[in-house]
Amino acid sequence: MTQARAPRADAVRNRKKILAAGGEQITLHGPEVGMDEIAAAAGVAVGTLYRHFPTKTELVAAVVAEYVTHVAEDAHAALARVGAGARAVDELAAFLGRVVEVSVTDRAVKAAAQTLGAEPGDRADEDRAGAAVAALIRAGQADGDIHPDVTVDDIYLLFSTAPTDRPPAARARWLTLVVPGLTALARPEGD
Repeated sequence: MTQARAPRADAVRNRKKILAAGGEQITLHGPEVGMDEIAAAAGVAVGTLYRHFPTKTELVAAVVAEYVTHVAEDAHAALARVGAGARAVDELAAFLGRVVEVSVTDRAVKAAAQTLGAEPGDRADEDRAGAAVAALIRAGQADGDIHPDVTVDDIYLLFSTAPTDRPPAARARWLTLVVPGLTALARPEGD
């Protein structure tokens, strides 16, 4: 059995540059930005871009997958802090705030993904993020800080309603308004 070779260091660097430039260019110019412009922003030849991503849809899917990986890592870091003694409700609220802020810049990429039909193929990071958020919720519920009926779907619903197109003060106000709805003290049982 032949073993697959690890990618060369320059190929790994080029891929990272292309992903960063792809996200940035799509955010600035929308899904209609050309692959030539993305290659130029990445500082690579167009052929190099196409070797990594034969279509724009594949590039957009990879950019979205990178975003999901970042969210999963953030959720796991928050869960680790809870394991080290931080309050789960505080970590969940901070996680919400961080994801909303990251989503501000990635909103155009997500719109491009929908427009182009780009779906990240591997859902492992999405599942990891959901599992970590579920564990944060359970920890907060065990502490009596998070309302017993709060679910991961509720957190995703909050993300979908976040005012990512508004200024930072409006996003901060949104977070101030929604976090109490998650807590056990904000509303009676059954509401």
